[in-house]
Amino acid sequence: MTDTTAAPTGIPEKIRHYIGGEFVDSIDGDEFDVINPVDNRPYIKAASGKKADIDSAVASAKQAFDEGPWPRMLPRERARVLNKIADIAESRNQELAEMESFDSGLPITQARGQAARAAENFRFFADLIVAQVDDAFKVPGRQANYVNRKPIGVAGLITPWNTPFMLESWKLAPAIATGNTVVLKPAEFTPLSASLWPGIFEEAGLPTGVFNMVNGFGEEGFAGDSLVKHPDVPLISFTGESSTGQTIFANAAPWLKGLSMELGGKSPAVVFADADLDAAINATIFGVFSLNGERCTAGSRILVEESVYDEFVERYAAQAKRVKVGLPSDPDTEVAALVHPEHFEKVMSYVEIGKEEARLVAGGGRPEGFETGNFVAPTVFADVAPDARIFQEEIFGPVVAITPFKSDAEALQLANDTKYGLAAYIWTSDLKRAHNFSQAVESGMVWLNSNNVRDLRTPFGGVKASGLGHEGGYRSIDFYTEQQSVHINLGEVHNPVFGKQ
Repeated sequence: MTDTTAAPTGIPEKIRHYIGGEFVDSIDGDEFDVINPVDNRPYIKAASGKKADIDSAVASAKQAFDEGPWPRMLPRERARVLNKIADIAESRNQELAEMESFDSGLPITQARGQAARAAENFRFFADLIVAQVDDAFKVPGRQANYVNRKPIGVAGLITPWNTPFMLESWKLAPAIATGNTVVLKPAEFTPLSASLWPGIFEEAGLPTGVFNMVNGFGEEGFAGDSLVKHPDVPLISFTGESSTGQTIFANAAPWLKGLSMELGGKSPAVVFADADLDAAINATIFGVFSLNGERCTAGSRILVEESVYDEFVERYAAQAKRVKVGLPSDPDTEVAALVHPEHFEKVMSYVEIGKEEARLVAGGGRPEGFETGNFVAPTVFADVAPDARIFQEEIFGPVVAITPFKSDAEALQLANDTKYGLAAYIWTSDLKRAHNFSQAVESGMVWLNSNNVRDLRTPFGGVKASGLGHEGGYRSIDFYTEQQSVHINLGEVHNPVFGKQ
């Protein structure tokens, strides 16, 4: 397969940083190639940020925080801007979808909803800051106490390459809604859709300096590392993988920075014999193969009760073989190209490891007709042992491991037997079992007889190696604000007197 999709309209000549209301090149002039995942050919240059560029962006954001109007505006005034951002983003859905699909390899039908979801994030936090009621406590006749929330300062936002525009909005919306200013460092693999944010924010009337963006890499001396280490950035929100999260944790420690980190997972989907197998198979197929398998909450370990295991494996493998692999621009495509050749090689290495560890029942290589680009056939391994690497390690691609269990206790032990704990999916018609199992499983989020449809009011985050802290709803408000207690004396002062003559 050598054909490539045509580049969408609206792509800039070059992807630049956005600092202090201006598009700028890197101070040292450095750039990097951005490639099309379908054929791995470079199609655009992007500015590569270093410490000096981060210093400039942080200075812009800090000045906007210290001297600009945004932190001092009333919540209703900020909400009007956020709602305008949502309207503009939604109106550009087709342009965004084409850019996102072209840049990341995401199937176009799955990319089309990203602008709507991003818009909903801004609308949600616009509503939340207007309706928010802070705590107040009174002691009649003696004391009144209340909580005063204040924006913290410059928030450093480091975002991933899977559904980048929507995931950027998860961080941008609450950060600016609460009055902070930001420096965004988009993922280097997928910087294209992030280049739309400056125009959207300018049109919506966001004051200059509130939003700044530096493209580039995360390694020492580059943009991501420099943002984490900058002394004028008190908050870091990061989505990525665990080893990078550990590095960020260590580098942020000297300043005791506020950290919120979602670090991936190896989420179990537990299917009991009394489950609706049709629904369970459909949901778990979607849960691991949508977004090309590049999703943090993918149910990539499927644990199936022994009495229905053989039937489940046979039906699951047959359906996986029918998943349509194609070009990202084809509206019939269900799985397209992985984001980058480096990631493709990683996923393919796990496929080869899986062939040594388990029984391959579907996929296992490149799909027929796709000899170039980053295409992997939906791959299913059965009879996977708990100590297998494909059971324990996050693959982040269209690869799933299926393992049998005999009892509820064994299912729980298997579900919890990884270092991760982001999501879990439980399939059973027994309500008592569903609640008991969901409360015992080690994960930040659980879905019962459901795919991962999330209410924005609920906390998002994991336990163990899957992350630190939670965002979403009021948890995001908590993360992006200082909570100051104010105490007022209403009665006589009864303080003890020291040093009285």
